[in-house]
Amino acid sequence: MKLDDFDFELPERLIATRPVSPRSAARMLVAEGGGTVRDTHVRDLPDMLREGDLLVLNNTKVIPARLFGTRTRDGNTSKIEVTLLSPDTRGHWRALIKPLRKVRDGEEIAFDAGLSATLIDRVDGQGVLYFNLQGEAFDAALAEAGQMPLPPYIAAKRAADARDKEDYQTAFAKHQGAVAAPTASLHFDTPLLQALKAKGVEFAEVTLHVGAGTFLPVKVEDVTTHKMHAEWGQVEAATAAQINAAKARGARVIPVGTTALRLIETAASGPGTITAWSGETDIFIYPGFQFQLTDALMTNFHLPKSTLLMLVSALMGQDRMREIYAHAVAQDYRFFSYGDSSLLVP
Repeated sequence: MKLDDFDFELPERLIATRPVSPRSAARMLVAEGGGTVRDTHVRDLPDMLREGDLLVLNNTKVIPARLFGTRTRDGNTSKIEVTLLSPDTRGHWRALIKPLRKVRDGEEIAFDAGLSATLIDRVDGQGVLYFNLQGEAFDAALAEAGQMPLPPYIAAKRAADARDKEDYQTAFAKHQGAVAAPTASLHFDTPLLQALKAKGVEFAEVTLHVGAGTFLPVKVEDVTTHKMHAEWGQVEAATAAQINAAKARGARVIPVGTTALRLIETAASGPGTITAWSGETDIFIYPGFQFQLTDALMTNFHLPKSTLLMLVSALMGQDRMREIYAHAVAQDYRFFSYGDSSLLVP
């Protein structure tokens, strides 16, 4: 399998830089078995699902991880940009620092809201920071000083603003830790959730803290040799029981987003079964993968040559996904994080 097998032409005008409003007004391409494609909207999702279907939601919460600060040395001040990646058990943060070469070990970077950080180490081209605030005080200062870490293809077109703090967060976000949104979930609003419940659709929640590695390009020509980034996730025992019960009664299990899918497939203990699980997953799903739990997937439209396009190709087949994406481009669907949605039913 070659990287070029997952390439396609995407007009730049189809890259969404803002979401539609309301959220459920986004368009949704429905692709089912037999080669059919339907053009609908996310608000039509209750009509596409069956009573008893189980939607698996990722309840991670995106932190405003992008910080702009200054480093002062010998009376000279340099601007420093920091993107937080992940904390460790000691309360230190791995971070992308631009430019890292302008900060010495032990130097302090000052941000707004009384927040500052000291560079204490360097690992794999990243910095390790210790902040002057911890716990709730850190969260409050970060909420004031930080910006949402928009994907590179949006950040290249415009800066993050106050709207993004709401737009780039799901309606059911609970557990802080993500530095990228589970974007398929951004289409859900309260009226849609209520309509789904009225239809008899059930919900299960998992947590996968989406990392910045989700935007890393694949750099190998033989995609099977690509090494995935690791992300922390958790499937609680009650959620595993929900999923097992759904499979046992013959209901469909439908992850909302590739993050939820990757997590439940990581935690799968066999065909149609799952157990409670927590830890880091670097599962890489590409054509040939044997799905244990996933019956369908709701997801946005992904980057050319990306691991996420490989994942949906594993679910639907490479030829089928080429047809689906050709239709999406021809019909002017909006792509990527703030774009439109699809419901893929193999």
